[in-house]
Amino acid sequence: MSIANPPLKPSPAPRTGNRVDIADWRPEDSKFWETTGKKIAYRNLYISVPALLCGFAVWGMWGIIAVQMLNLGFPFSKEQLFTLTAIAGLAGATMRIPAAFLVGLAGGRNTIFLTTAMLLAPAIGTGIVLQHKEWPLWAFQLMALWSGVGGGNFASSMSNISTFFPKRLQGTALGINAGLGNAGVTTMQIVIPLVMTFGIFGALGGDPMTLVKDSGWIFGKIRAGTPTYIQNAGLAWLLSLIPLSILCWFGMNNLLPVSPNTGGTLRAFLKITWLYTLSFVPAIVGLYLYLPPPSGVGVLNMWLAVLFIIVSMLLVLKVAAFGPMKQGLARQFAIFRNKHTWAMTILYIVTFGSFIGFSMALPLSISVIFGVSHVPDASGVMQHTLKNPNGPSALTYAWIGPFLGALVRPIGGWIADKLGGSIVTQAVSAVMVVASGALGYVMLLAYNSATPEQYFVVFMLLFVLLFTATGIGNGSTFRTIGVIFDRQQAGPVLGWTSAVAAYGAFVAPVVIGEQMNAGTPQIAMYAFSVFYALCLVLNWWFYLRRNAYVNNP
Repeated sequence: MSIANPPLKPSPAPRTGNRVDIADWRPEDSKFWETTGKKIAYRNLYISVPALLCGFAVWGMWGIIAVQMLNLGFPFSKEQLFTLTAIAGLAGATMRIPAAFLVGLAGGRNTIFLTTAMLLAPAIGTGIVLQHKEWPLWAFQLMALWSGVGGGNFASSMSNISTFFPKRLQGTALGINAGLGNAGVTTMQIVIPLVMTFGIFGALGGDPMTLVKDSGWIFGKIRAGTPTYIQNAGLAWLLSLIPLSILCWFGMNNLLPVSPNTGGTLRAFLKITWLYTLSFVPAIVGLYLYLPPPSGVGVLNMWLAVLFIIVSMLLVLKVAAFGPMKQGLARQFAIFRNKHTWAMTILYIVTFGSFIGFSMALPLSISVIFGVSHVPDASGVMQHTLKNPNGPSALTYAWIGPFLGALVRPIGGWIADKLGGSIVTQAVSAVMVVASGALGYVMLLAYNSATPEQYFVVFMLLFVLLFTATGIGNGSTFRTIGVIFDRQQAGPVLGWTSAVAAYGAFVAPVVIGEQMNAGTPQIAMYAFSVFYALCLVLNWWFYLRRNAYVNNP
């Protein structure tokens, strides 16, 4: 079958002697690739990976921070702590929408440098607020919102790297960038518990707090009464963000055929800052309408809040863009007229949406399900407040699944380059149908047991299987997008699909948290299983049936 959009010739760009801005870029030309393009492309990829890793770490850190705030006795309920994780997830997803278009408007090097440097603000701010247990909830929610910058960076990073590589290497290159970048989730889950055990910055880093509940790290439990520098969860990232920002500035490139109208570095920075600032508006309004008092008014449910934010973000972009930026956005908005954009958006929710959603929800889920002995009271009503002395530490185990999911992501891209993307997506989706259904049953047993730890090994093995499937599927969906769409549209499509899928970081913690409060955590996993089954049918219809629109791209 023919590809949905025929390849476009590179748009003409003026010659330039600037080493940063590359006018002649022909990765599909094998001679050009071997003599010139390969070295440049891989240099940009190798710088992109650690920058994206730090973005994921700053975005996802509230999943660990919320658990430690609970262990340190911060005066917030479990439901309020779940909102911190959900807010960070929603903000990061929303910021991916404008980020999907930044490379075309401002240039790859300009975008990756500035968005990496922007992470310094939430890292420092989080380090400050965490030193003040007495501060109101909204101060912590603001920092969680600001951390969404790290989530937004994924869309621009993937959009940028896709422009450097030929189609035959799209799955592998994007798998490496996304897979090792996603390792920021695991890195964060390992590094943060470690750096909280000692004062990195001495007197400048603030005083420790004392654990009131047992905590942990990858080597086991940390007992109550231990001094803990929770502020290092934010401050520690300064040690990597500062040198990485410098490396991005001096080592990366803008491709003029992809970004012909940046208007110079200063104008490019203004575009990035303007669009990222705008993204906070629908995110804040949507959260205010969704969150219950006192944080909001609680008039929208989760699904309506997400829909409101996505639609309003697109409207804000169309209205607030001006000059050449408006023309550039209009050109890139053409992706919404292609049916494959919508099909791949849904399929990417299966893979990345599940990966980031489960990464955000898993630490608190372990604490709530296995850290408590679930026993009935005198009237027979189940109670979920009695501490389980044999409960596993969430901070000891929560990193394993995301680590394996990120590790196999490049492998998924490589396999998809060999076998085709959609056949791999179909296989991993089938695995996820079975694994999520089985996990729901295990959660049912554990949440109704006085000794839930007896189900923990099976619980973790099923989650590891889910994470592994999402990692392989991430690589295969990237391959599919790289084949279906031409070079000018592939970047925005990658950014858009990753933006919508990233709402999994908001949806999964909310859905799982609500079902836990209702005493039925298994319902959340059963619902995910049904969704994965429907996506099996969608993938088959579009890409695997005999008369599919595109045959196994």
